[in-house]
Amino acid sequence: MKNKKTLIAAAVLVALAAILAGVYFAARPTTEAGAKTISVTVVHADGSEKQFQYHTDAEYLGPVLLAEGLVEGEDGPYGLTISAVDGEKADWNENQSYWALYVGEDYAVTGADSTPVKDGDSFRLVYTIG
Repeated sequence: MKNKKTLIAAAVLVALAAILAGVYFAARPTTEAGAKTISVTVVHADGSEKQFQYHTDAEYLGPVLLAEGLVEGEDGPYGLTISAVDGEKADWNENQSYWALYVGEDYAVTGADSTPVKDGDSFRLVYTIG
């Protein structure tokens, strides 16, 4: 009897994992291959803004920002953690500051490494105090 319950529980877990995987792959942001032009606006701590335009074949934003030298950061468990943008550091431990990522006018729901890049996209990196 105990083995039967264990098998049923295992089957339910496998089915649930398959459903979650299907939902993830159906809902994940799509990428676009080929040449693209994107713009990135940096909003510094003092409120000043600086505009950058990049031409890239990359499918995700993180590699573009790193390759162009606009950001500094470390790879963490959730991808790239941006610590500095355009030479300005943000330090959560010091003053609860961080760099917020926006896609257009919307707060990004993905990190820079998993934010797809499409031709004509605009992004903002905003110095934010939590």
